[in-house]
Amino acid sequence: MTDRHRMQDPRNQYPAPPFPRQPQPAPGLAKRLDPPADHGETSYAGSGRLEGRRALVTGGDSGIGRAVAIAFAREGADVAINYLPDEQPDADEVGALIREAGREAVLLPGDVKDEDFARGLPHEAARALGGLDILVVNAAHQKSFPSFDDLTSDDFDATMRTNLHALFWTTQEAARILPPGASIIATGSVQAYDPSAAILQYATTKAGITAFAKALSSELISRGIRVNVVAPGPIWTPLNPSGGAPQEKVESFGGGSTFGRPGQPVELSPVYVLLASQEASYITGEVYGVTGGAGIA
Repeated sequence: MTDRHRMQDPRNQYPAPPFPRQPQPAPGLAKRLDPPADHGETSYAGSGRLEGRRALVTGGDSGIGRAVAIAFAREGADVAINYLPDEQPDADEVGALIREAGREAVLLPGDVKDEDFARGLPHEAARALGGLDILVVNAAHQKSFPSFDDLTSDDFDATMRTNLHALFWTTQEAARILPPGASIIATGSVQAYDPSAAILQYATTKAGITAFAKALSSELISRGIRVNVVAPGPIWTPLNPSGGAPQEKVESFGGGSTFGRPGQPVELSPVYVLLASQEASYITGEVYGVTGGAGIA
């Protein structure tokens, strides 16, 4: 039994703020986080729930996507991950962890803001893996601004293209090749329900992701494809220190949750595993909140 599976007080299971200031350039690297995030590198143990599946995870180099890729591999899936070229060091680590689990790893660097690239991703993954059964749309852009007046059109557009346009492009292509029994999972956010002014453009996309997935689920179930959303709360990833939040908020990140700490990426991956697995055969159009007690209503 790993330490993570041993019963313990969840309030102090992982580090709590204050954290050191740690600015880093976007898009940010997991290896620079202090304290390090737990993506399941040593704490996630699989049980064959995704044996033989083929999965594509966007934003799979760090944060939630990294934890999902590791968990999927340890549950028996071959995994392709997408990431920005600047994130290659993190992606190489994930690829090695997937292979250590005895599964095939495919690394697909590129920017999902580019329509042709985003549309090609499911096809590239399917060619490399011999098919595609699971799509996790997780890549995201988040940048905070001191005030609404400081929000730029360029950043608003980058956020929309990364978080919403790419979701549309990637899922539309994936839906054309996914077989009955397949699963699409999008990463939403508690921000869809309790938006923060400093990242209102990000919150807007997360609300859009929820609506998009719920609507799409009603159509794709006619093809036997399920569509669901996981909505995290404050999770310790490079997204915030690399511009997603001011450094003073990084110091106290997650301290306002009912747990008094941020969540770790590995604390979300079991939900993605469930939604990808056959055990979720009667679940579609749902939003699963992993918010540290904040709720999603």
